[in-house]
Amino acid sequence: MNSIPEGPMFESTPATHPNGALWAAILASGVGGFAVGLVVILHEAGIFSAPTLYGPAGGVSGRTTIAVVIWLLSWAALHLRWRNREIEGGRIAAISLILILLGLLGTFPPVWTVF
Repeated sequence: MNSIPEGPMFESTPATHPNGALWAAILASGVGGFAVGLVVILHEAGIFSAPTLYGPAGGVSGRTTIAVVIWLLSWAALHLRWRNREIEGGRIAAISLILILLGLLGTFPPVWTVF
């Protein structure tokens, strides 16, 4: 009498659920973090001049607003593409971490003063 009950509640393989929306949000955070560093470097190199949106904050208000718009657009695009998919996240997590670290690096004065 050691039989295993049968039925959908006792399946031996776990059911998969779409996790694409989760990985879209994680990758978009990497894109947004990288966007901050990139916009800062482009601004400091004189290639792109971000507008001042709030006087007391200065140019940082425009640079961060541009980065937020890039983050939101990438999140929306990735979400629409991946929302119903089952995605293996290891590579996406690594890419997101690298993008965030590169973005953080781009905001340090010793890095952007090179340009």
